Amino acid sequence: MLHLNFQPFPLLQTERLSLRNLGPEDGEDMFSLRTNIDAMRHIERPMPSSLFDALTLIERINNGMDNKTDIGWGITFKNQSSLIGSIGLHHIDADHWRAEIGYMLFPEYWNKGLMTEAIKAVLDYGFSTMNLHNIEAQINPDNVRSAALLKKMGFHKEAYFKENYFYDGKFLDTEVYLLLNNL
Repeated sequence: MLHLNFQPFPLLQTERLSLRNLGPEDGEDMFSLRTNIDAMRHIERPMPSSLFDALTLIERINNGMDNKTDIGWGITFKNQSSLIGSIGLHHIDADHWRAEIGYMLFPEYWNKGLMTEAIKAVLDYGFSTMNLHNIEAQINPDNVRSAALLKKMGFHKEAYFKENYFYDGKFLDTEVYLLLNNL
């Protein structure tokens, strides 16, 4: 059976990181992350234009947990409170025991193995605790860093969709990666 009870909130720990609930105190960090040109380069979502927009995003993530459609974590170093990134399981489909993973990190923390740690923790939670059957990732084909990370984590490219996503006045392609629960 699929487990979608996120109360109490599942705090996840890795060797160097804490994955914790997002709250209003994270608004400024989330605004900085979501307005960072490099971090957002391959994320086809509007950048927040104000702190209010970032707080609204955090509220939407937390509402998703109440609705059992999403769960999101803020990524911090252990014993620190500032966000260095975010990660989550989105579009949870209870009927088909699946979810989509999404993640981002401030560029100064790239290439340090931090997102590998965070993804491992979230995959373990998704497969072991939630009992998901599969987790997918949808990425911009130009995001070669994310594709390499997903492959490193055991994901396999399942599909390439031509111009299936409309953003900022143009149609964009999407690559879909999938990982099955082999636990």
